[in-house]
Amino acid sequence: MLVGALLRRVNDAGGIAMVRAKGDAQGGAILLLIEDRSGPVRVLERTLGLDGAASLTVSTPADDAESYWRRRRARDPDLWVVELDIPEAERFAAETILSN
Repeated sequence: MLVGALLRRVNDAGGIAMVRAKGDAQGGAILLLIEDRSGPVRVLERTLGLDGAASLTVSTPADDAESYWRRRRARDPDLWVVELDIPEAERFAAETILSN
């Protein structure tokens, strides 16, 4: 549900959002690939704190983001991987997947 809402918001705002890998519909983790024309792809993850509150955590690897998410996906088949290409992608992600 969160991924669907994020896809709609980004696409409705003129950006591009696409699912690179589908995870578990009820409880899969969400990993975001943020396209940046001025630099390498940034990686953010939706994480839950000890208090149960969701946050976005920077997980950008030192090496290739593509290899990173594929390794993560191999270990966690429930992982959602979503690519965003829109200015202020972090804002869209925070407003959509952290507000619930």
